Amino acid sequence: MLILLVSDIHANLTALQAVLDDANGSYGAVWFLGDLVGYGPDPNECVDVVRALPELVALMGNHDAATMGWINTDAFNAEARLAVRWTQDTITPENLTYLEGLPAKIQIDESITLAHGSPRQPVWEYVLNTRIATENFQFFDNDFCFFGHTHLPSIFHLSERTSHADLLVPIVDSSFDLKPRLMINPGSVGQPRDRDPRAAYSIVDLEDMRVEFHRVAYDISAVQARMRKAKLPEKHISRLEMGW
Repeated sequence: MLILLVSDIHANLTALQAVLDDANGSYGAVWFLGDLVGYGPDPNECVDVVRALPELVALMGNHDAATMGWINTDAFNAEARLAVRWTQDTITPENLTYLEGLPAKIQIDESITLAHGSPRQPVWEYVLNTRIATENFQFFDNDFCFFGHTHLPSIFHLSERTSHADLLVPIVDSSFDLKPRLMINPGSVGQPRDRDPRAAYSIVDLEDMRVEFHRVAYDISAVQARMRKAKLPEKHISRLEMGW
């Protein structure tokens, strides 16, 4: 079966729709790795679209948790705090209830774990380097962990021959064999931070045991216009076109 793997949509409906159009219904299930809301102008629309996706497994991210008041926003920068407050004022009670029911980490089967931040600290920890990745391999027992949060497409590999994880940064439209043990991040749909502004997603093939990394362009200016209309922070608006 093919799995659409997405993370960090961040209330960017235009980017989300571009991903779904590009994937073109080729998948039979969806794994969403957290942060449906935050930063972007379309929290309710994105929740509505994701909830309707087929065979969905969805996680809670730190911005989702902050929207519910479960995280002290003092841990966020000033612009992120403003975006959280705007989201809290905008999201519907029904969609807030949906976010409240999401886990931050889940085991799919004996071979796969999903987490938003990391297996060790699912809501908040950033797996940004090989040291942190190496430590986190101790916090899941199966072969593969798919995670998000950093907004950076990445693959960390820990082989039986070494005690330290290696990092591979995947290029666009590349594919890799799923061989134990791996931690895999598909990148961000709604706010990429690897200097490529296109929305990022992956396709996981559980029959051939491969993962593909994809990017798709979307109408960034339309999203920026909605953000300015909502008076969201200019930093979050400008960074979309640069991918940082």
